[in-house]
Amino acid sequence: MNLDEVIAPVEGHIKKFRTQFKASIRSNVGLVDTIARYILMQKGKKIRPILVLLSADAAGGINQSTYHAATLVELLHTATLIHDDVVDSADVRRGLASINATWKNKIAVLMGDYLLSRGLLVSLTNQEFGFLQVSSVAVKRMSEGELLQIQKSKQLDMDEKTYFRIIADKTASLISTCCELGAVSATTDQDVIAHLRNFGEYLGMAFQIRDDVLDYRGKKATLGKPIGGDIKERKVTLPLIYAFEAAPSRKSGAVLKLLKNGKVGSKIGEVIEFAESYGGIEKAIKKADEYVTLAKRELDSIKDSAAKDSLLMLTDFVVARVN
Repeated sequence: MNLDEVIAPVEGHIKKFRTQFKASIRSNVGLVDTIARYILMQKGKKIRPILVLLSADAAGGINQSTYHAATLVELLHTATLIHDDVVDSADVRRGLASINATWKNKIAVLMGDYLLSRGLLVSLTNQEFGFLQVSSVAVKRMSEGELLQIQKSKQLDMDEKTYFRIIADKTASLISTCCELGAVSATTDQDVIAHLRNFGEYLGMAFQIRDDVLDYRGKKATLGKPIGGDIKERKVTLPLIYAFEAAPSRKSGAVLKLLKNGKVGSKIGEVIEFAESYGGIEKAIKKADEYVTLAKRELDSIKDSAAKDSLLMLTDFVVARVN
């Protein structure tokens, strides 16, 4: 299975979305428009607008409101990526130099703000006022999740419960919003909207856990970044949390000391081996699979369609990211 199979039911709609998204970020301010054109060069998979379109199709049918929703979430997502790159001092995004690396932090932050405002204006201009409530909650959750992660990274006292709250807020909130907005654009059936919202939440949880596992088991070609980046940044994610729980205190203490001393850079391999040896990686994969099962279960009540099949395939796509 590949992404082309997933998008098949909405392929034509994706082209129309891309046209509207391109128009939504243009500006008559020269620098803003230059950066906007640079952003359009970054060829992401556009998973989030695809989720909006598939959810709308599964809920009742794609319409003009659906394109507004897809544009809104992609603007929000792009804004958060730019801000994240500033926070993480990242130099590369989707194979190109990041906005902050090219135009420095001040311009990157302001460009992220510009895209966020454009997303809000998409809703206001088109009188999609219901979108504002859903998307505002998502932005709030994403900000809180990022700040909580920064706090816990400094304290190095991450536990499973806190980790799940962070990834729910940082990642699952926007994916859930994609599915909810897609459903809201196509139906007033609150049960259908709730099931698709919950589907997105569970899918987001599985996606982020798998992404964190890839930092331990992935390949640079797959990730577009070196392995062990989270470890180098002293981010304690689920594979390490589970390994700490299973390992003898002496072993856990030694790894924790490496992280606290900030000397983990040359010993990333040792940390990966620790997580592997004490079952942290396998247990994290199993937890991601549990969320995938929950996500699929939410679709049981959705009427059968090609779009529903694609949503189910998308969950398998997430699973397949780690062998």
